[in-house]
Amino acid sequence: MYKLETTDLNLFYGTHHALKGINLGITRNTVTALIGPSGCGKSTYLRVFNRMNDLIDNVKISGSVTMDGNEIYDKSNDPVEIRKNIGMVFQKPNPFPKSIFDNVAYGLKINGIKNKKYIIEQVEKSLHQAALWNEVKDSLQKSALELSGGQQQRLCIARALAVEPSVLLMDEPASALDPISTSKIEELIHELKLKFTIVIVTHNMQQAARVSTKTAFFYLGELIEFDETKKIFTNPSQIQTQNYITGRFG
Repeated sequence: MYKLETTDLNLFYGTHHALKGINLGITRNTVTALIGPSGCGKSTYLRVFNRMNDLIDNVKISGSVTMDGNEIYDKSNDPVEIRKNIGMVFQKPNPFPKSIFDNVAYGLKINGIKNKKYIIEQVEKSLHQAALWNEVKDSLQKSALELSGGQQQRLCIARALAVEPSVLLMDEPASALDPISTSKIEELIHELKLKFTIVIVTHNMQQAARVSTKTAFFYLGELIEFDETKKIFTNPSQIQTQNYITGRFG
């Protein structure tokens, strides 16, 4: 059974057909990269899994979206519960104007957890997982806004991990960062896939090649090709994939 799977997934923004019959299965504890030109549907596809598209007016979705075989869009499912199990990291770091500690503890507190010892342990564990603990352990009460951009992004990853999701969605998590911070995020992705299933949208094809197990190429709302990353970048089956990765369009 796949960790995440879509079957004949269609998504419309009003009359715009943004995702067209997407069939894709994502195996647990892998990194799947979604690549393709701007506006091809990859970020929309990513947001299907944690129901972020629900927040947009005029969205219609048909087909099946499952996690561990359970329908994510079943009416009995609470989107808040789904988002607890499927963390999300955005393109630009978005720490709250609170202390470093309170940023990481935020999800635990809004989920009603009051056990202070547990919260402290989870904050430390999440900061360790996000490879940030050694940099901030002596300044947890400092404002998160004082951190560098790369540190802020790792803080946002720690915040997502604190509620113990099993899936981490990353929408171009390094596109706003310098090369050193980018390589730290990439190292982190390699470590996190041992415990989490990761889906990453990236415009940077070298990054996709470095961090992912499998790669999906989207074009004009369609899934053109999905395969082992090495095959996609060295011997793709589809001419459109070949044209995109060699820079002929996009």
